[in-house]
Amino acid sequence: MDSTAFLLLALLSAGTLLQEVWGTDSVTGLYGDTVVIPCNDGAPAPADLMFVKWKYEKDDGTPGDLLIKQARSDQATVQATDDYAQRVSIDDKLSLLISQASLRDQKTFTCMVVSGSNLMEYPVTVTIHKEPSEAQIMDKSEALQKDKLTTVGTCVAADANPSATIIWKRDGKPLVADGKAIVITPSMKVDPATGLSTTSSTLQYAATKEDSASVFSCMATHELSTKETVLDPFPIHYPSEKVSLQIMSKGPIVEGDNVTLKCHADGNPAPSSFTFHIKGQKILVENSDTYTLAAISRDAGGEYKCSLPDNEKMEASQNVVVSFLDLSLTPTGKIVKTVGDTLSVQVQKSSSGDAKESWTKNGMALKELELTNLTFADAGVYVLELSMTGLMRRQSFELVVEGKPVITRLTKHRADDASYKVLTCEAEGVPEPSFQWSVNSTDEKSSYSNGKAIHKITVVPRVNLTVTCSVSNKLGEDTKTINVASVFKEKREEEGSQEESEDQAKLIVGVVAGLLIAAAVVGLIYWLYMKNSRQGSWKTGEKEVGTSEESKKLEENNHTV
Repeated sequence: MDSTAFLLLALLSAGTLLQEVWGTDSVTGLYGDTVVIPCNDGAPAPADLMFVKWKYEKDDGTPGDLLIKQARSDQATVQATDDYAQRVSIDDKLSLLISQASLRDQKTFTCMVVSGSNLMEYPVTVTIHKEPSEAQIMDKSEALQKDKLTTVGTCVAADANPSATIIWKRDGKPLVADGKAIVITPSMKVDPATGLSTTSSTLQYAATKEDSASVFSCMATHELSTKETVLDPFPIHYPSEKVSLQIMSKGPIVEGDNVTLKCHADGNPAPSSFTFHIKGQKILVENSDTYTLAAISRDAGGEYKCSLPDNEKMEASQNVVVSFLDLSLTPTGKIVKTVGDTLSVQVQKSSSGDAKESWTKNGMALKELELTNLTFADAGVYVLELSMTGLMRRQSFELVVEGKPVITRLTKHRADDASYKVLTCEAEGVPEPSFQWSVNSTDEKSSYSNGKAIHKITVVPRVNLTVTCSVSNKLGEDTKTINVASVFKEKREEEGSQEESEDQAKLIVGVVAGLLIAAAVVGLIYWLYMKNSRQGSWKTGEKEVGTSEESKKLEENNHTV
């Protein structure tokens, strides 16, 4: 027995120590971490402290020593001989430290404080907690069955203390087991080596079609954490309840088209094979949902069906309408007629519906087709167009109207200051007529379009001429004349007219100048006269006295004037 024990026994024998045990405190530590167990809840040690000793109660109920620390020593003496020998220590606040905590450390540890006057014991109960690992979904189903209990999966929250609680959710709302559409089976298992608990929960669920968008999740709750694992949406499997048949055509079906029929069933997974009913025949198509009718004829219209191979009562049908349009035009090609003739046109047509008929001539729409008493203007390309929804037919013919040429216009023209004249002869005729002039010419130009011919020549007539234009083709000819004056005579006349105009201008200027001079002379005389008549024997403020004879002479002179 060591000296400390002898001293303790001596004190107890002398009756000088008062032993006192305080109420039990509790501490919670984390699994795998270092647990700090305070002595006397961390209160300061008494001034007359002799030593502190930590001990614990073994599983069999017997006490076990851990360590002891003298008041005058900086180091503690480890007394434990079991697993605690390597895991216990004491800090400066006299707290017991236990590293690598495990569930085996869930015991009552006692701090014994011995001073000069007292012996105090402070028991502390230790609890070790561990949060579970991430919740995992085991045995997850690939799909759910409509109206049939199917295992969604098993949610597992492993290695926890205390054990975790698992809650299943659908679209964020907890699922409550009803024993019919929702069945939840929980279970728990303890690892004998570690004492940790693993909680499992299996969900069985009878789905509906609407659950194809539902999100299932499981949430593991624990005192230390809450973890939730979300599952991807499940496909919902259910048998087909309806079959539909679709005609894959963007517009009306026209005779000669390839027509594809597409069968669809609303089951999931969708059926991969179908039976097509084609004009009394059953055709099984495997690993496909389509069947194509190649180059359909007008006689192939009618009702078509498709059904499930294992249930022909589950069927759908569609009525196929084949559009057709026939057109025959007489005549076609190139037609040659003579002016005054009549062309008879016959049209034969057949269609599956109302067809619209329209005529164009050289691309321009015609209100009606009337080809009697033909003229050159009736020539052109005639197109008949027959159309209905999604279908159109065309037939055409080219009408050529022949006739002897006719001169429609013969003109002459001389440009300002030009020493030549341009003669233009215009004619109508088919085939194209040739032109012949009665004078020599230069710079000939010609054009021919739609039966109209134009021929221009340049001439320099030195004397007055009568010029003839002649046109001809295989069907006849025509002539016309025009008088053409000499360009030189016209030039002299123009120059003479210009000189005469200049002389007349000079005469007018002279007359105007003479009138202006005469007016000036008259004005001057009038001014002198008025000036003389105003001169007399009166002066301002004075009266001039004259003889009676002078007055008489003055009066006589006035009368004379």
